[in-house]
Amino acid sequence: MQPRKRQRKNASAMKLVGALVARFRIAAEMTQRQLAEETCTQPETIASVEQGRRALQLPLARRMDDLLDTKGALSTAVENLPEVDLIPAWAEEYLDLEREALTLSWFENQVLPGLLQTESYARAVFRTDVPALTEEEIDQRVATRVDRREILLRKQPPTASFIISEAILIDRLGGDDVYAETLRHLRNCADIPGIAIQIMPLGRRTHAGLSGPFILLETPDHQRLAYTETQRGSQLISAPDEVSILERKYAMLRTQALNTEETRALLDRLLGEL
Repeated sequence: MQPRKRQRKNASAMKLVGALVARFRIAAEMTQRQLAEETCTQPETIASVEQGRRALQLPLARRMDDLLDTKGALSTAVENLPEVDLIPAWAEEYLDLEREALTLSWFENQVLPGLLQTESYARAVFRTDVPALTEEEIDQRVATRVDRREILLRKQPPTASFIISEAILIDRLGGDDVYAETLRHLRNCADIPGIAIQIMPLGRRTHAGLSGPFILLETPDHQRLAYTETQRGSQLISAPDEVSILERKYAMLRTQALNTEETRALLDRLLGEL
């Protein structure tokens, strides 16, 4: 019961912060669209924050404080928000960036990228968590992950590139039925305009991604960022020289992986072996 209590408290706090944003915006005689333009975000983001459906992230809160002359009220409120149980606090900022990204480039070597996971695959992933999650926690996390897939199907989706290790296609998380469904889903995703899926084959003598998975993204204001996760945390990288290193790694990975046509052929072969 305790996790649900914390989630309700956090939802109320998000609504309170959203109401403050709306109050300060109206006092400044600005529309949601004007505030979005001035803070380099999207009108939908401002609307979601004001309605309490999306957490206000600290960098955006600070930009609003400066723009709306709030004397630091919004950033202070955000810094004192109770932590979210459903989504780790360290992942929230990335998820907001992912929703609005113009481009996404994603390398994974152990598990499918979240945006490519089926519901059953996501459930299998969360069932492996240690310590074990409750069924309610699994249901909540699966729902959140499945909702993220809409990013690739929206009216103006990001240009997305995925490089995934062949090892992911060998593992059978969740069993044979989940494996078959996952292969079919990947094959369908490979045909979606704007999405490039490449398999990094096993047995290579060189590999540019041995240091682990990472994500590159471009924001609506054309800032280039990178994101990496560890067992219990994450790092959002904005320093241009550090982002450049990962961009060069990704460029090399694309040359080392199967191209998109070869990837589709491999998926067709695996599907034919079912």
